[in-house]
Amino acid sequence: MTTKPRDRADDAPPSQAGSRPVSGGGSHAEDVARRLEEMRGELRRHSFLYYVESRPEIDDREYDRIYAELQALEASHPELITADSPTQRVGAEPQSAFANAEHTVPMLSLDSTQDPAEVRRFDERVRKGLEDEPRYILEPKLDGASIELVYEEGLFVRAVTRGNGRVGEVVTENIRTIPSLPLRLREADRPAPELLAVRGEVLMPLSAFEALNERMVARGSEPYVNPRNSASGFLRQLDPRLTAERPLDVLAYDILTVRGAKLASDSEAVRALHQWGFKTPERVTVVETVEEILEYHEAYAADRNDLDYEIDGVVIKVDHLDARADLGATSHHPRWALAYKFEPRKEITRIEKIAVSVGRTGKLTPVALLRPVEVGGVTVSRASLHNREEVARKDIRQGDLVRIHRAGDVIPQVVERVPEKGRKRAAAFRMPERCPACDTPVRENGPFTVCPNRFGCVAQLKRGLTHFGSRAGLDIEGLGEETVTLLVDRGLVKELADLFELTAVHLEPLEGFAETSAANLARAIEEKKTVGLARFLYGLGIPEVGTTVASKLAAEFQSFDNIQDATVEQLEAVDGIGPIMSEQIRAFLDDERNRERIQAVLAHMDALLPPERAGGQGLAGMKFVFTGGLERFSRSDAKRLIEDNGGRVVGSVSGETTYVVVGADPGSKLQKGRDLGVEILSEEDFMSVLQYAGAL
Repeated sequence: MTTKPRDRADDAPPSQAGSRPVSGGGSHAEDVARRLEEMRGELRRHSFLYYVESRPEIDDREYDRIYAELQALEASHPELITADSPTQRVGAEPQSAFANAEHTVPMLSLDSTQDPAEVRRFDERVRKGLEDEPRYILEPKLDGASIELVYEEGLFVRAVTRGNGRVGEVVTENIRTIPSLPLRLREADRPAPELLAVRGEVLMPLSAFEALNERMVARGSEPYVNPRNSASGFLRQLDPRLTAERPLDVLAYDILTVRGAKLASDSEAVRALHQWGFKTPERVTVVETVEEILEYHEAYAADRNDLDYEIDGVVIKVDHLDARADLGATSHHPRWALAYKFEPRKEITRIEKIAVSVGRTGKLTPVALLRPVEVGGVTVSRASLHNREEVARKDIRQGDLVRIHRAGDVIPQVVERVPEKGRKRAAAFRMPERCPACDTPVRENGPFTVCPNRFGCVAQLKRGLTHFGSRAGLDIEGLGEETVTLLVDRGLVKELADLFELTAVHLEPLEGFAETSAANLARAIEEKKTVGLARFLYGLGIPEVGTTVASKLAAEFQSFDNIQDATVEQLEAVDGIGPIMSEQIRAFLDDERNRERIQAVLAHMDALLPPERAGGQGLAGMKFVFTGGLERFSRSDAKRLIEDNGGRVVGSVSGETTYVVVGADPGSKLQKGRDLGVEILSEEDFMSVLQYAGAL
């Protein structure tokens, strides 16, 4: 085949090729249905060979002939058209908007680094957290638009963008138009599972992107900025027929959840994805040492500019799925994976001014305001300079010519000053002696400069109030950054507690508000006087308390009073909270001004609701350790059952461990459990414990 992929998709145009007669030994309807299924299977096979395997067996003319026969026969028997037919990739009417949907499991982002020393530290942490030597699966880090693809009984049913990692937009009809996506899973080598949710990446090949831009320029239109943004934008077209016109590709690289199939490792999952008909990333490999990881990264970096798609690094993941469950995840990223990024592409521009911003916790940050420059397809006009010591180390001054990059191809950073012979430089930058937001004398805390006026500084109040009402906090609809700025600047909110005294009468005179919008915001604030305890904890902005830690504190202590009275030792006993974190939480709660501020807010609250438990409390106070592979449960399912019923799963055996659950091929935890006299459970024993506790 010599034509481009989009020219011979499943939505190929009808031709005048003759159709084979329908004949067979059954009724006419049965013969038609049989012939339709034969042609659909034949076209699916040839599409897989063409788009996924890159080894076509027939030419375009023969493909089009079969397609036209299928199309003609379906036109004569519309009652026999199926959703997974190759003719159904394109044709949905435009949508007015995208619905939202929750992912089957959260689509977490990855922790990342460019430092090989950090890769070694990641390996050390993994080895410390596991009883067996880890194996790592390595793959390119694709730079496209993340997507969740859901299949039920082998049929494609839903596609959801990553969104915020928990909820995304439903773009099923748009994804359906991409020819490399299987509408029905192949079952030649592996049966389709009952349920399959796959994480993939929607990409636009660089060659296709360049050809598209050539056509745009030829007809006098503005070219697109970069393949990644273009792929994301085309994915969210309200008219799927427009998406179908774009040269998109989709690669699958991770199984989010599966029901009806047993997979022990990620490498097995990647093989399964390919067998089910997905296009998967190239050069996926399994290694055992850091040196092999570094070599893989170096080889891909050397080939980066020769690839036909954008990658910004490689991904390192623990291969064995039970080991991943043992290592767990934070609220933002899994502890069993790391993105090892490439050195970012760099550009040169000039610093027009160095400004200073004040953050939510009072930290003053110097910010370089730059002459706008495009870096990797994105226009950059500002970059953080981090702190006064960083500015001094790089000797960055206002007016300097500097080299910048986007760290991880995302966050703009100033790399270094570019010397200019004969040019007179401005005076060395100095941090202000007083806070630019409230004029309070600042203090130095290590390399950082801090405004101590936490409760009287308008900048800290604005950012704290925005954080308090954010989606992960109290989730107050309508309380965005602009509204918060307006409320503080007009003097309506001088303390966090003032928020709950606002009424529609206060809001309606403000710029941008009318009777309805004022009433809506006042009602939204009033409704949040009853809120989940975890949301309240996160919204307070306690140091080190993100969404995951807030949820764990709420689950452990069940009330704010219990948390306020908890000792450092009690805090440290909570899974995921270490000694440094517990000290910082305790210091925040012990600060007299913080206590006054929190009590003022609590005076307005009706109720702080502890988290609901999915199960009972039959395992309350029990601590479980797993070693070896289980037959009836995945490690994550077993952990969920225990936690839903009041128990805890911990990674290491100690004198406080209640049970060590032993599966196939146990590791050193079994012997340690015996040495400490901990009760050892087989999988059958474990099921009995669950049944007795009412968890099964």
